[in-house]
Amino acid sequence: MWSYAQWRRRRLIANSRISEPSWCAAMVHLPLLRALSTEERVRLQDVATLFLHEKTFEGAGELVVTDNMRLSVALQACLPILNLGIEWYRGWTAIVMYPDSFIPAQTYTDAAGVVHTSRNPLCGEAWLRGPVVLSWSDIEASGLYGHNLVIHEFAHKLDMLNGAANGMPPLHRGMDTKTWTHDFSQAFADLQARLARDESVTPIDPYAAETPAEFFAVLSELFFAAPEVVTEHYPSVYRQLRDFYRQDPARRMVG
Repeated sequence: MWSYAQWRRRRLIANSRISEPSWCAAMVHLPLLRALSTEERVRLQDVATLFLHEKTFEGAGELVVTDNMRLSVALQACLPILNLGIEWYRGWTAIVMYPDSFIPAQTYTDAAGVVHTSRNPLCGEAWLRGPVVLSWSDIEASGLYGHNLVIHEFAHKLDMLNGAANGMPPLHRGMDTKTWTHDFSQAFADLQARLARDESVTPIDPYAAETPAEFFAVLSELFFAAPEVVTEHYPSVYRQLRDFYRQDPARRMVG
């Protein structure tokens, strides 16, 4: 059936499509996109074009956000929703970018009712119904050992679609909530046990053991940037992420 929203999106894509020189330059700096098929690359350009139209970029800390920066963030952010659609990033518009790590003032009240303010450096933040905040230097450093700051923070945004981030985004029809909870809980407990034993090397960034929300975000990074790590150590989690993101990066990278 004809849809005004679909018609409008097709016109936006046709009139604002990412240029071939810009796309080729981005591919040089984003190796995680190189395994995409020709058809997937076309769709990624389409989704990223819509993303750039719908989201605003704001520089902070004297950072001047360039078109290349915007495109880099857009392509990495849209890889997880390649087969989901731009509507999965609904309900917010702003992306704030700092040149380096930033120190937000975070206020909390302890059990005695005393209000404290902490100032710890961060490389990224995702706010419920608010902006995504990113450090450009950390975006540029992404790729080492499967780390990807953009995918991490945008995984939080997907997680927040049904409320505060808790490690369970809205699942598709046919996906079982109990199975998701079982598979992720077992893997989360395994990582925590490894760290409790003070293992010198863990397959996953120890930060993933902080909360189920961070575990989901870190495993999402690895799913796209180093899928072999997830398939080797937590294959059941890989299958859940494959069904949720509707992509199979491990198969794509060996295909």
